[in-house]
Amino acid sequence: MRVKKHRITLIPGDGIGPEVMKPTVKLIKAAGVNVEWDSHLAGAEALKKHGTTLPKQLMDSFAKNKVALKGPVTTPVGEGFASVNVELRQSFDLYANLRPVKNLPGVKARYENVDLIVVRENTEGLYSGIEHEVVPGVMESLKIITDKASTRIAKFAFNYARANRRKKVAFIHKANIMKLTDGLFLQCARNVAQKYRTIGFSDLIVDNACLQLVLDPTRFDVLLLENLYGDIVSDLAAGLVGGLGVVPGANLGDTHALFESVHGSAPDIKGKNIANPTAVILAAVMMLEHISEKKAATRISAALLTVLGRGDRLTPDLGGSASTTQFADAIRREIEK
Repeated sequence: MRVKKHRITLIPGDGIGPEVMKPTVKLIKAAGVNVEWDSHLAGAEALKKHGTTLPKQLMDSFAKNKVALKGPVTTPVGEGFASVNVELRQSFDLYANLRPVKNLPGVKARYENVDLIVVRENTEGLYSGIEHEVVPGVMESLKIITDKASTRIAKFAFNYARANRRKKVAFIHKANIMKLTDGLFLQCARNVAQKYRTIGFSDLIVDNACLQLVLDPTRFDVLLLENLYGDIVSDLAAGLVGGLGVVPGANLGDTHALFESVHGSAPDIKGKNIANPTAVILAAVMMLEHISEKKAATRISAALLTVLGRGDRLTPDLGGSASTTQFADAIRREIEK
């Protein structure tokens, strides 16, 4: 039987990116998936080598391959180049940010039985970075909300809920203050909800939603948010289950899909072989499911959960003393059993 070959764009990332990406690629191979990786730099490393944070070679590769796996890329704070993540999302219309947030065995967390899906609109709102100087000392940032994008992301959330047997969707907004922009987002979501009668829906103001998540995250199922709120709440939700190091993310459009770890590049531990690759491994699992390699995705996921649950090969951030290599090798041995 001929094994299907996939060509996938690989973005190793900055800092610890290459250190967590390398073992992940090996695990995908160990699971029997035939991938031809097309590797390209992005962000600070690409700027040094190519004079741009998103080289044409990378953009052409992703345009052609339609699927990419990405490590963490540094975004300077308050200065420097624009966010690589935002540019990729806007360039390829990756309008849906999907972040599953759930407890993992062996990972200490403040709560149990958390199983959330955060769906974030990815292309507009304040997060788009449309800013300018009005006069010296006065800056303005524009928040753009459209009927088209709001309706599209609401349909995505409800379709995901229906396909994955989720029971309810909560719309998170600030329509009590931003009555036009957030009001439009909320109204579009309500209109879409009327067409999905078997799925419950509710809406919460974003500050109250944060409070309720901290009090009892198990009351939520699927959360639907506009761009900036989604960025903030998805990180808050990750903190409920152990942090960004154990949570994956996907940026999805109608034609292209980018899967990534959602944590930072952690330059302080670069080169020490102690970074936790769990997030990018889980992102790879999501990617494999997307390209219909479900058997391999299940094998990798099961092996990861076994190693985490056993607890004898955990990286320092999880309370262990294993290196990145030792942790990944333990997962590989489980896959190969």
